Amino acid sequence: MSLLSKLSRRARVSLATGVAGGLVVVGAVVPSVATAHTTQSPSTTKVSAQADKISRTEMLRRAATWLTANNGSQVPYSQTKTWSDGYRQDCSGYVSMTLGLWKSGPNTVELANNRDLTTPINLGDLKPGDLLIDADGSNTTRHVVIFEGWTDSSRSAYSAFEQRGGHGTDHRVLKYGLDAGSEYKPYRPTNLTDDGGGDPTPPPSVEYPSLKQGSTGADVTTAQYLLRAQGHSTAADGEFGPQTAAQAKAFQSSKKLVADGVIGPKTWPQLIVTASKGAKGDAVRAIQTQLNVYGHKVAVDGSFGAQTHEAVSSFQRDHKLTVDGLVGPQTWVALVGTK
Repeated sequence: MSLLSKLSRRARVSLATGVAGGLVVVGAVVPSVATAHTTQSPSTTKVSAQADKISRTEMLRRAATWLTANNGSQVPYSQTKTWSDGYRQDCSGYVSMTLGLWKSGPNTVELANNRDLTTPINLGDLKPGDLLIDADGSNTTRHVVIFEGWTDSSRSAYSAFEQRGGHGTDHRVLKYGLDAGSEYKPYRPTNLTDDGGGDPTPPPSVEYPSLKQGSTGADVTTAQYLLRAQGHSTAADGEFGPQTAAQAKAFQSSKKLVADGVIGPKTWPQLIVTASKGAKGDAVRAIQTQLNVYGHKVAVDGSFGAQTHEAVSSFQRDHKLTVDGLVGPQTWVALVGTK
């Protein structure tokens, strides 16, 4: 399951108000920032990071702040600009913010190579808050993402936070580093500490349903809302007819999936949209539809307000997920998944 923050509701709501001036928000604490010490020799410059220890839960809490820090939207990507908290708006600047490193942050190569910052680990040892880094190539190909948790017991994909070009801050399912020969390698931040956050993997008996032409019900309505949220127009009537099948195929083609029109375990992870308090639109309607299946009686109005936030938190509590009010990959599979 997700190891996002175990904050109180009050602190979580305060966090969603924005990130400014070193993450100073109502009811939140300014994260400490590492002091950078530079020692020079005739041929090298070494930066030693003396960052305070930080828990895995706290790191992921910080990662989530950039999803809504831009007036409710994600922080835009830039390799040259810095956000209001002083961190560079690229992937390594984002990771530096989550770890409380110096501003505006080391680059991707240093995150991978500086043993004061990270230590190489095995894929099988990945824990929430660890990093997968591609430090090869140029500044247009190098990248770093924050591992959140495996999507299921097969460990064939994982949910992650990243700051990516053309989009900005994102929280989605990835497979970087899982193929043999991948340039992405796993690393553990040296200032990261375990905090008993629990098992980040959902029970293996839970899986996404397979929907196809002729299927009916709330899961179909949810899939239709999600298709609409992804820009594919279809009625949200709970009837999986020809129009929904056509739009499902179009979506699958856009994601380089097999375009068979069946919304199953491989399509759902690409279709879902991470959402939290303040979000609006069809993805929120999809969440509200599923919450009602579980008896939470929320209005399907597309507005992620206090009522929906409370229902999500209650659902997470009932299903032994981290209670953070954020509907990401782990909460989605529980909302839609079947046993």
